[in-house]
Amino acid sequence: MDRVDGTEHYKGDVSQGPIPALLLIILDTNPHAWALLNRDLPLSEAIANLLVFINAHLAFHNANQVAVVASHCHRAVWLYPRPGSSSEGVDMAGGETPAINDANKYRPFAQIEDQLLTSLRDLIQTTTPDDVASTNTTQMAGALTLALAHINKATLAFSQQIGGTETTADHLGSSDDTSGLQSRILVLSVSGDLAHQYIPIMNTTFAAQRMRVPIDILKLAGDTVFLQQASDTTRGIYLQLRSPQGFLQYLMMAFLPDQTSRKLLVAPTQEVVDFRAACFCHRKVVDVGFVCSICLSIFCSVPEGAVCLTCSTHLSLGEYGSKPAVVPRKKKKRRKLNGGDDTPSRPGTPVPNK
Repeated sequence: MDRVDGTEHYKGDVSQGPIPALLLIILDTNPHAWALLNRDLPLSEAIANLLVFINAHLAFHNANQVAVVASHCHRAVWLYPRPGSSSEGVDMAGGETPAINDANKYRPFAQIEDQLLTSLRDLIQTTTPDDVASTNTTQMAGALTLALAHINKATLAFSQQIGGTETTADHLGSSDDTSGLQSRILVLSVSGDLAHQYIPIMNTTFAAQRMRVPIDILKLAGDTVFLQQASDTTRGIYLQLRSPQGFLQYLMMAFLPDQTSRKLLVAPTQEVVDFRAACFCHRKVVDVGFVCSICLSIFCSVPEGAVCLTCSTHLSLGEYGSKPAVVPRKKKKRRKLNGGDDTPSRPGTPVPNK
C-alpha cells in the first residue's frame, strides 16, 4: 500500500539527506567600540544585515540551526534562543508574541528576528553607566565557552535523534564522522586588545580544535592576535572588514558555506599570523619572555625572587645574557718590514733588523 500511495517516498532517515549545519554567532556588543564605529556602520544596520545572513543559512536546509550569543562589556548572554522562551516563539511568562503572527513573514524568520531584537533591547536597557565605565573590552572568553557548551549539547541531541550509538564528545568531533551535526562558530568582533583573557581564550581554542569546530572571525574594527591564533588553530576563516558598507557581502560570500561546501571552494586564508603570547604577570603581549619549565607560564620579566607566579617553582636562570651569542674573531697583527710592505707575522719567521 505504501508503494501505491507513495508513502514510502516520505519515509526516510534524517541522515540520508544533506548534512544539517549549526551556526553559532558571537556578536561583540562592546558599547565603546560601536560608538567609534557608529558613523560607518551603526549597530542597527549591522543587526539588519546579520538577520539576512541568518535567514540565508536557514534557507539552505530545513534542519539547519542557528544560535546567537552577545559578548558584552561585563557579561556574555544569549540573544537567541531567548532565555524563557520555547523553540516555537512562545513566551513562558505569558502567551505567544505578536510578531510571530505576522502573515508577511516566514514564521521561523519572524521568530528569530523577534527574539534576537527583544533580547538585544533588554541587554542594552539593563546596561548601566557604571558597567560601561568599568571596562572598555568585551567578555569574549565567556561567549566562546557558552558557544562550545551549546554545540556539544546540540551535537549529542542530534546524534541520539538519528540513532547513533556513540555519544561521546571525542567521537562526535572526529574527522571520520560525516553523519553528525556540522557546527561552526562565527565571531563578529569590534574590540581590540584581549590580553587579559589570554588563558581562557586559548583554552576554548584548544577545546574547539579537539571538537573539530572551526572558529571564523570577521573583524569589523580593531585587531587582536588571539583571535587570529584561534582561527588559524581551528582552520577557520579570518577576515578584516576594510569597507563597512560591504558587511553583508562579506558575510554572504565568505562565511555562508559550511564545512562540507568549503571542501569544494577556495576559502580566504591569512597570509601572516601573529603568534605572540601574553605574559602571565602583566597581561601584555610580548615578543620575548621567560617561560617556566614546569607549567609553561610566560613572564615579560623575571618574577620577584625568581619564583613562578603560577606553580611557585623556583626558576633557575643560569647564565642568561652573560655571554654574547657570537664571539668576534681576533684580528692578526701585522708588522712592517724594511721595504714598507705589511706582511703578517708567522711563528718561526725571523724579523729583519731595523
